[in-house]
Amino acid sequence: MGLTINTNIMALNAQHRLAMTSLEQAKTLEKLSSGLRINRAADDAAGLAVSEKLRSQIRGTNQAMRNAQDGISMIQTAEGALEEVHSMLQRMRELAVQAANDTYSNDDRKAINNELQALKTEINAISQRTKFNGKSLLTGALSTQLDATSAVRAGFVVNAASNTSVTAVDVSGAKAGKTFTFTSTATGLQLSDGTVTQEIADAQLAVAADGSIVLDYNQLGVRVTVSSVAGETAANVKAGLDTQTVVTATGSSAANFQIGAGAGGVATGDAISVSFDRVEISASGLSTLNTELSDFNTAVTGGTFVAADAEQLINAIDSAITFVNERRGALGAAQNRLEHTVKSLAVAVENLSASESRIRDTDVAQETSNMVRAQILSQAGTAVLAQANQVPQSALALLRG
Repeated sequence: MGLTINTNIMALNAQHRLAMTSLEQAKTLEKLSSGLRINRAADDAAGLAVSEKLRSQIRGTNQAMRNAQDGISMIQTAEGALEEVHSMLQRMRELAVQAANDTYSNDDRKAINNELQALKTEINAISQRTKFNGKSLLTGALSTQLDATSAVRAGFVVNAASNTSVTAVDVSGAKAGKTFTFTSTATGLQLSDGTVTQEIADAQLAVAADGSIVLDYNQLGVRVTVSSVAGETAANVKAGLDTQTVVTATGSSAANFQIGAGAGGVATGDAISVSFDRVEISASGLSTLNTELSDFNTAVTGGTFVAADAEQLINAIDSAITFVNERRGALGAAQNRLEHTVKSLAVAVENLSASESRIRDTDVAQETSNMVRAQILSQAGTAVLAQANQVPQSALALLRG
């Protein structure tokens, strides 16, 4: 290598290496100060993409966990009110049994009747005032209803020749304001809301004589009961329902709790639909009790009471207790499911966070070692650059000679 003044190759090389070391040192300090291995896409483009997806899932899962916990609170509110309704029904039964005893006069039975009617009023009052975040839970407002425009409803004729008809349509678990359309296929009968489609196979569509089948489209929350006097073939059931629609009324639906980070809804387990049935005395499950309480009131106040009036009331109360039992049982089952959901979501968040951390977070031990290495190289590079800058001065010795 010749001795030159204008171009100091050694100094340029040392400067280049020192610049690279300074850049490495700056990146290392950034990672240590931020705690992140990836601070920008340039640090690891693929890693950043995966990390952001994991972050979305983690945050969505955390929110789903909070949703499930809110759902539990909502269910507990309704179930707590039903517990008191249960207590009042038990008291009503006790009073009905007391009234059946002939040791009591009609005036005594009037006092019993006053308490029975007061309890009836209070059950209705509890139904009206039981709310969660402003939503009534026991008035039936959260149960989806069949719309008047629905073609398929109780009484819809599937095949007149064999007296085959629809005897019940249950949409309590379906979304409100939806139109569900039947479509006959080569393998079965489909029902779709335009987004989710579910099919029931041919083998499940035939109806025995004087029998019935339930077309349970559980992913959509629709259950259709088809009955026949003479019996019906699968082909005729498909033909009778093909292109027909089930329409749900617009408004509040059964409570849908979003318990997953995805958008799949009930079909994929990302949501759960819970019905909060009406428990007023005039509700379908308590209508017999309503009738018997009125009859009991008329008999006692009119002085025409007979033992059968109390016995019928006891039977009606027993039916009401069974109805409330079923409602509480359904809510309890939903609560247990949500509690398990919360636990599984917590595990998912933990594992997802660990995965995201391995991709995104800084390994402090490793980066500390890198920083020390960069500091040493920086100090060495600075010293070498100073030495390289002194080399051209050697030319002065030749000039002096």
